[in-house]
Amino acid sequence: MSLKPQLIDTHCHLEMEAFDQDRAEVIQRALEANVGYLINAGSTEQANRLGLKLAGEYENVYCSVGIHPHEATTLDNRVLKELKRSARADKVVAIGEIGLDYHYLHSPRGVQVDAFKKQIALAKDLGLPIIVHSREAKKDTLFILQDQIIDTQGVLHCFSGDIDMAQKAMEMGFYISIAGPVTFKNASKLADVARFIPDEFLLLETDAPYLTPIPFRGKRNEPSFMVHTAKFIADLRGISLSDLARITSVNARKLFKIGDLPAKGEVAYKIRDSLYLNITNKCSNKCSFCIKSRTSYVKGHNLRLEREPTALQIIKAIKDPKAYKEIVFCGIGEPMLRLEIIKKVAAWIKEQGGRVRINTNGQGNLIHKRNILPELQGIIDSLSISLDADNEKKYEKICKPTIKGAFQGILSFIRESKKYVPDVTVTVVQIPGIDIEKCRKIADELGVPLRVREFNVVG
Repeated sequence: MSLKPQLIDTHCHLEMEAFDQDRAEVIQRALEANVGYLINAGSTEQANRLGLKLAGEYENVYCSVGIHPHEATTLDNRVLKELKRSARADKVVAIGEIGLDYHYLHSPRGVQVDAFKKQIALAKDLGLPIIVHSREAKKDTLFILQDQIIDTQGVLHCFSGDIDMAQKAMEMGFYISIAGPVTFKNASKLADVARFIPDEFLLLETDAPYLTPIPFRGKRNEPSFMVHTAKFIADLRGISLSDLARITSVNARKLFKIGDLPAKGEVAYKIRDSLYLNITNKCSNKCSFCIKSRTSYVKGHNLRLEREPTALQIIKAIKDPKAYKEIVFCGIGEPMLRLEIIKKVAAWIKEQGGRVRINTNGQGNLIHKRNILPELQGIIDSLSISLDADNEKKYEKICKPTIKGAFQGILSFIRESKKYVPDVTVTVVQIPGIDIEKCRKIADELGVPLRVREFNVVG
């Protein structure tokens, strides 16, 4: 199966006996399935040693070292010193898997808690992230993380908790990793979690040889099967497999320092079957919910520009407008700040048979101190205008506009837009304090449809 960019299996156990007969073939099959990197997660002294050996033998294999909660009784001072020595080796990217497992209780709870804390301290000392195993131990896991974590990132691997647990973990900066069980017919709660996690916190894994996804459930799991889990999650989130691969591989590279991240911000970036144009990072608002306050990435695309592109550079980046459902001026800034560029590029797109949409905060007339909408007639097919509040006071508080009278200016812009643009929609982000029904009433009075956008969902 051809897939670009590559997926990353952030948690597998290739050192286990289950792979003794065909380990090299398993790793090769992963590469052929475009699973570009594998992280072999340590769980015992022996597993740590074998994982280090594998990482040394295979260019695309990395490893973590740690003592699993099942084995917590083995974590004495000697083992802890060995962990510290091993963790300094090349290609060791994390401490883990560590944590709590109250389902089997192979080690007493108190011993697990002590081992968990000691290994968190080791990770902090070495500047490494942690890979956390938590089964039927939500309360204690979150309490320990909240109490112990300072400047340490990590991931809750093979997540089996609820949305509340995921939310609390993400608030501490932790990633959430989803494995094969999300594909099971009885996994509706996990599917809800996989839908809910914002792009910038999502990771994928197999936990091979365990937790084989459908359609191979019942067989030994292996990294190449992760493509099926990825496709399932992509469908849940309404994006392409390539989008999901890009998102999760960027996250894995950031957390585990594997490979290189995109060095330059992208001007044109594809999501599903549309092409988005990132023409400025500047904005006339400083919205509290804006993604650029948290990350430079949208759907795995780096949008932090070194400099604003010229019209010619944008046109070269587009190539063939007819290859896309529509071309969208969007990015992580307010495109109307570059009105002349929009006009030149949009006119060219229309000449080439493409369709043009602008996502805007609706302050274009205020920015340019004139009615700009007649200038867009015939070259813009669709406008998506952010309303984002049900009254002026809330808008000022949430969106923090730098232009006076922004909210009333937006309402006026929406009314005027209908005269010049065939398709006008207003949007609102669903965040606490915003009355969606009042926003809907405003949209009805303006004679335009309202689209409600989920918080933390961009693109």
